[in-house]
Amino acid sequence: MAASVLCWCVVAVTAAQLPADAVAAANAAGWQVPDSAAQEKSPLSPDAVVLKKGKALFSSNCQKCHGTSGRGDGPYADPAHRPADLTASVTPDGVMFYKVWNGRKSPAMPAFKSMMSKEEIWAVVEYAKSLRPAAP
Repeated sequence: MAASVLCWCVVAVTAAQLPADAVAAANAAGWQVPDSAAQEKSPLSPDAVVLKKGKALFSSNCQKCHGTSGRGDGPYADPAHRPADLTASVTPDGVMFYKVWNGRKSPAMPAFKSMMSKEEIWAVVEYAKSLRPAAP
């Protein structure tokens, strides 16, 4: 019995991490993410220059809700609908990009497409990915 429960949990976690499922889950949660986003990779390399730019943009635009370390604990975070914990995120690059680009109405997150260029949003995506724990 315990082995079958463990097997089911592994299958459920693995299925939840499939890119196509990430798009469906995002759209079901009110985001506007195109189907192609699951396969879209950041055009930027996470080098020191990109990460510095991404961190500066994150600090001035995202930190107030996502928090200094990206855990969703910023001072403007809605306690009823905490922002994503970016340190635990497995969101594919393109899905993360479109969430930032388009925002959503409820729970509210502003669309940054009128405030940042695509390259700047990709820099934020690269910085947000850098907050994840290093793979073993």
